[in-house]
Amino acid sequence: MRISWLDISEKIKHELRQQKEEGNDVDELTQQWENTINLGLSEPEFKEKAELFYKQLENKHPVVIDDKNEPSAWDEIVKQCGIKKDKLPSLSASFIENRILGGWLGRCAGCLLGKPIEKIPRSGIKELLSSNNTWPISNYISGMGIPSSLLIKYPWNKHSGKESLKENIICMTEDDDINYPMLNLITFEKYGEEFTTENIAQTWMENLPVLSTFTAERVAYNNILNGIFPPKSSTIRNPYREWIGAQIRADFWGWISPQQPARAAEIAWRDARLSHVRNGIYGEIFVAAAIAACFKYENVVDVINEALTFVPSQSRFAEAISFVLSIPILKQPWDFTVDMLYEKFGHYHWVHTINNAALVAAALISSKGDFETAICNTVMGGWDTDSNGATVGSIIGTMLGANKLPEKWISPLNNKVRTSLKGLDNSNISELAKRTVILSKNIPNS
Repeated sequence: MRISWLDISEKIKHELRQQKEEGNDVDELTQQWENTINLGLSEPEFKEKAELFYKQLENKHPVVIDDKNEPSAWDEIVKQCGIKKDKLPSLSASFIENRILGGWLGRCAGCLLGKPIEKIPRSGIKELLSSNNTWPISNYISGMGIPSSLLIKYPWNKHSGKESLKENIICMTEDDDINYPMLNLITFEKYGEEFTTENIAQTWMENLPVLSTFTAERVAYNNILNGIFPPKSSTIRNPYREWIGAQIRADFWGWISPQQPARAAEIAWRDARLSHVRNGIYGEIFVAAAIAACFKYENVVDVINEALTFVPSQSRFAEAISFVLSIPILKQPWDFTVDMLYEKFGHYHWVHTINNAALVAAALISSKGDFETAICNTVMGGWDTDSNGATVGSIIGTMLGANKLPEKWISPLNNKVRTSLKGLDNSNISELAKRTVILSKNIPNS
């Protein structure tokens, strides 16, 4: 039986790639592994060889070339970034409520937009939607009028993809991008301000089905079940340790930290270290800090610049966001910008943190604060369409607030979200937002 993301040959392939990205020479090992694949071994023989090869990889003790510039420990991140404690803001209850609800709704809408076409390459998305004259994207994805031959070539996402098409939408369908803010909500409700990474793990075990996780989260979950606890759960046989999983878990920490990006960043770090290291951690820190900053700024570039101060400046993640800030996004067609991103970051896996974070930042800038432009440009950019749509929708939604979000994108949600989490299926989005508001740290204005 093969379980995706835990299959040993799949993990070896991605571990070789990860080590190369970290600066290690793995050409000889890669050739050795390819030779093993080509031996034509029986399944038991192949598994035995694969296990021996993985042990060889583990014993190699690879060195992260940029380890000094890319620390995983919070103390080192604080030292490199000069992070200082936030001042507690004084904001009205109505302001907080409107912004947090906007974040929840925006996240759901952006995720739902990108969900049917997740895993389809950018060129395929354009081909698919050009066939029924819905390219460029300006509404939820529709399957009406698409030739069956194209749907065979580019099938909808098997995880509720058809249910997320415009003609079938009755709510926010089940998705890991929405599961995680809900998980973090119940973690914080139960354990409070001083929650630990182990508390996050406990919440997963009690509420999250293991096959509702993917990549690094599935590996970390499996490690914990085998008695390997944080922070080792993030590193033991985890080739996805810098992929996008932590970045999609960030939002709740920003929502409960209005105008307190340092608090959001530190809480996000506690969550991220369960399954990620270095740039994988920075993705969650960056998005959490950005959302906290959305309660302060009305310009997306200010939000991005603020969030970037919580990421080590010499890291690959920071360099990627700095590259985005350096290109003339508002002076050229969106396709030109995406071409530049693919040329610069196309060597990363389509669910890696760095390339997707760069696309998120670029789409935010391209939108000039317009919700529809933001989520549509994000999804047209390809890579992890539903995760990026969710993150961008959350950031813009939090910045604008619920009362400024277009009904075109919000009404189809019907204020309802499906989930695989125990006890939370068919939740009201507005109720999730109210529970979040209760936990936000703020001194209300009189």
